[in-house]
Amino acid sequence: MSVSVIDNDGISIGLADAFDHHDWNDLVERSPQTNVFHYRESLEVQADHADAELHRLVGYKGQEPVGVFPVFEKRKGGMSMAFSPAPSLWVSYLGPACLNHQKLKRRKRERRTKRFVQGCLDWIDREIGPKYTNVRPDPAYRDVRPFEWRDFEIDVRHTYSVDLTPGEDDVLMSFSSDARNNIRTEGDYRVYEGGPDEIEAIVSQVKDRHDEQGESYGVTPAFVTDLYERLPEGAVRPYACEIDGEVAGGMIALEFDETVYRWQGGAKHDHDLPVNDLVDWAIMTDAMERGVENYDLVGANEERLCGYKAKFAPELRSHYTIQKGNKVTNALSSVYKKLR
Repeated sequence: MSVSVIDNDGISIGLADAFDHHDWNDLVERSPQTNVFHYRESLEVQADHADAELHRLVGYKGQEPVGVFPVFEKRKGGMSMAFSPAPSLWVSYLGPACLNHQKLKRRKRERRTKRFVQGCLDWIDREIGPKYTNVRPDPAYRDVRPFEWRDFEIDVRHTYSVDLTPGEDDVLMSFSSDARNNIRTEGDYRVYEGGPDEIEAIVSQVKDRHDEQGESYGVTPAFVTDLYERLPEGAVRPYACEIDGEVAGGMIALEFDETVYRWQGGAKHDHDLPVNDLVDWAIMTDAMERGVENYDLVGANEERLCGYKAKFAPELRSHYTIQKGNKVTNALSSVYKKLR
């Protein structure tokens, strides 16, 4: 790299290794705009499985951290591309995240955010020179104007979030009647939190379902197992529903701070029991016992899936996909959307 650190009007931007002020994961845990995919271990796993080069950008004002922005570089046919999160792995959110900004008044907070983001974009332009860039921040990251001011296209996306703070009884009573009835179903089944074997079963079921529909699916058991083994204990939680000694269905949930995420699973099954409802409720009740406040259902964009998720009385939340490219690389946009 020819440029290790650049200065953008008082904000120093560079690779995390260029600074010795803080540990990366410490910064991740201090930001209100990060998630489990921002952890260093998660980033390294993404880089391995996406065959991409990882750049962990961090911004400082003096010795005060102002933000983190992990970026993955992909090269194909002599053309460079930048992604956050890594492509093809169905990672929900990543992108930039700010620190120490909540204490600031609006004018100063917006100026610092703009300098941080634009400084990162300057670094990316100088060091990667991407012909196509795609960024998808966490829903907690709201101010995307610095990207818009640099001629990025902003696409509004949606997800659902269930508020778990009222407690088990009140949360259950907020559900639709069919969801409540399904959760109260009696039968010979067991819902439990497992490990690598359950990851293998759940991801394989989802892969088979996508194959039946002629759709691509980039998640592999190896990718999820690597996350399970390298991230802090409890960050990856594979929930399975066992019927007659076999895994009938399940969900790989992710947990970070006050939120548990409904990430991968929920494949259609042939059993009479409401497997997916039972698994979702087990994830929610366990999370409530641990004091987790939100259940992010990860996605409210596909019409055919919204009916199922909406019965849990969630709040509709927006987030953003941010992209930029020339006429040739804009064709990558539709491909990336299919692979994400």
